[in-house]
Amino acid sequence: MPTSTALRWEPDTLLGAGYEQAALGAATLVRPPQSPGSGPVAAMLHVHGYNDYFFQAHLARAAEAAGLAFFAVDLRRAGRSLRRADDGLPPHYATSLREPGADLGDAARAVRALAPGLPLVVHAHSTGGLTAALWAHDVRDDPGSAPDLLVLDSPFLDLTGSWLQRAARTPVLEVLGRRRPLAVVSTAPSMYATYQHVSSGGRWDFDTGLKRPAGLPVRAAWLRAVRRAQLRLARGLGVPCPVLVARAAESGPDSPANPRLDAQDTVLDVARIAALAPRVGARVTQLVVDGGVHDLTLSADGPRERYLAEMLGWVRAQLPAAGGQGATP
Repeated sequence: MPTSTALRWEPDTLLGAGYEQAALGAATLVRPPQSPGSGPVAAMLHVHGYNDYFFQAHLARAAEAAGLAFFAVDLRRAGRSLRRADDGLPPHYATSLREPGADLGDAARAVRALAPGLPLVVHAHSTGGLTAALWAHDVRDDPGSAPDLLVLDSPFLDLTGSWLQRAARTPVLEVLGRRRPLAVVSTAPSMYATYQHVSSGGRWDFDTGLKRPAGLPVRAAWLRAVRRAQLRLARGLGVPCPVLVARAAESGPDSPANPRLDAQDTVLDVARIAALAPRVGARVTQLVVDGGVHDLTLSADGPRERYLAEMLGWVRAQLPAAGGQGATP
């Protein structure tokens, strides 16, 4: 991985307005305009989910207003990194979540070098949240990488469906993921993404080639990697730093007929997130957002503002205890 001093920052064409991006191995680091004024009290690194990339400039603004230096990473074969990938593999494809976890580790080390001495807050959404939880467990004894605080926004901690349905899928995925890793096991349009985009009357203008309302086919090896990570988490992780697990108050169908499409998590089962959150570590706090959607930062105005205020308030409250680089109180 190139050192932070070797990073070549270029204008970010996706967000513009002074944003910059830099190649970071297979991933891409993004930062907002460098603003003068009082120094930050911590650094935040945002990690996206599946069929996603970083475009939430309002999250960066809120973090900076709370005194955090903000960065985001587009993981391998996703977003800005997909445009540089030349391996011919599908978007977001991985055979183990340790692969995007390695990108997260590279980004964490780069951010620590760019913001020396500051506590590191990792804010991770959905599959990025699952990846970040296992990564934080694996690097818990590495002060150069380990986060001081971990925020999981609707993390993908379990499959949807009944216990029997979830259990039945596991051995099938093991076999299919090994024998036909690129086989498509699920494909469907994302009503969640469709409803959010400005072209459908939504409030967000994102690149539909990088976050696709048409959906992104799920490959067997990728879902096997996710399932293996979920089962590992279910056995219990040992993330030592304080962890905030945030979720919507309700789940609902990802259907245009759902009148609460903009007020529920229509991707994951929030009850499973609630049940599994304590297994991330010994210091887990849960935040429930009434009216929130799957990515809480993309919720309607009221729920979104509540999430940002309470999440950033929790971060600020933890900082005196975090005590700096790699601290594990």
